[in-house]
Amino acid sequence: MRIAKRILLAASLFAVPVGFTQNKLFEEGLKITFKNDSVHYIRASILSQFWTRYNHNNPGSLLNGTEQEHVADFGIRRLRFSVQGQVTKSTFFYTQAGLNNLNSISARKSGLFIHDVTVDQQLYKNIIVIGGGLHGYNGTSRFSSSGVASILGMDLPVVMESTNDVTDQFGRKYGVYLKGEVSKLNYRMSISKPFPVQNSLNFIVPLSPTAINQAAFSTRAPQMNYAGYFFWQFMEKETTKTPYMSGSYLGKKRIINLGAGAQYQKNAMWYRSAGLDTVSVPLFQLGVDIFVDYALNPDKKNAVTAYAAYMNYQFGPDYIRNAGVFNVANGVGPNSTFNGAGNAFPLIGTGHVFYSQFAYKFKDQLLGKQGTLQPYFIHSHAKYQALASPVQVFNIGLNWLIAGQNSKLSLDYQSRPVFNQTATGILADPSLRRGQVVLQYQLSI
Repeated sequence: MRIAKRILLAASLFAVPVGFTQNKLFEEGLKITFKNDSVHYIRASILSQFWTRYNHNNPGSLLNGTEQEHVADFGIRRLRFSVQGQVTKSTFFYTQAGLNNLNSISARKSGLFIHDVTVDQQLYKNIIVIGGGLHGYNGTSRFSSSGVASILGMDLPVVMESTNDVTDQFGRKYGVYLKGEVSKLNYRMSISKPFPVQNSLNFIVPLSPTAINQAAFSTRAPQMNYAGYFFWQFMEKETTKTPYMSGSYLGKKRIINLGAGAQYQKNAMWYRSAGLDTVSVPLFQLGVDIFVDYALNPDKKNAVTAYAAYMNYQFGPDYIRNAGVFNVANGVGPNSTFNGAGNAFPLIGTGHVFYSQFAYKFKDQLLGKQGTLQPYFIHSHAKYQALASPVQVFNIGLNWLIAGQNSKLSLDYQSRPVFNQTATGILADPSLRRGQVVLQYQLSI
């Protein structure tokens, strides 16, 4: 009898009379409401992003010891499972698990890991909300906390995730946060305990006696990280139940936001002075940005999306970090460059970053039942202290919105610089620029 009751209970969870249409399922996922209202609910969702890619490798790149100038590959960029719910009128929880960056050179049978586990409690309406857990309430800029299901381009603006997987877990830290909305001002502030750099998958070795005035992340016990981001909403307001900000609303809203943020961590960095003393310095970042997502015709839902940001990164003297997103190579030979293997380039460093993106979404059903199109252009210009040339990265692409963000095919071309160590410094060689073409399919339910 008990077994029969359990079977009936399990079956009822999949037979809840929510009356999904296909679009409803896409937009809300599997949603179960309680008490016959829309206030109390639990909702589950799934996201997958699959890449087909061609990459013109950096000079000297090796794949399992074999030099390869060009690589074509396939892989899973992201797979996410999330559950969130409003369990009382004032209590909200959010959890997310998944995996990232799986291809033929990844470790086999890679396991899922926890991305987010947070609980919020409203203290006073939506004006004062406190919460804690493993969270992504970061500072500096809007897309320091990007919503992966609504990215404007093919991938996240990773230049804004300045400590990704060094002192955090894919942009998340354990901590507490305060957030809310006062009139048109939306705010978020957090105090978090960073992960030790020794736990990073790409552990940063201790300082070398020969590396003079060149900062690195300290291997000493990390101190608290303080972060905040504030934005003024001139037109429609955004929903910020979770930390993650939308890249495009696809003609559903008219939004103009002006934001500013910061991040600080005492003694996060260190370097050796000319006298070989070890000097500790803080990590400090400032950012300002503007986000415009404007429906030109609310009925046709054609829209423009534009974003511009300036970030001032202070990691200590000459700090530079090279990275290749979902890298296709795993070694370098004698003919390598400063960039390193595969698709890597100088991504983060002490200095200034200017980032911009622009897109135009055509009207809904431009292609009939096959959806519509959204071409975009992205530019990142970084002037880092350690480099004698700026880092100029360009992306141009096209989103085929088959069913909005829920079923989307993105074609992206990226052009990146290649740097070499010379007698006058680390310079970009214009003749060595490299490119990458990615076709991504996204399914989000």
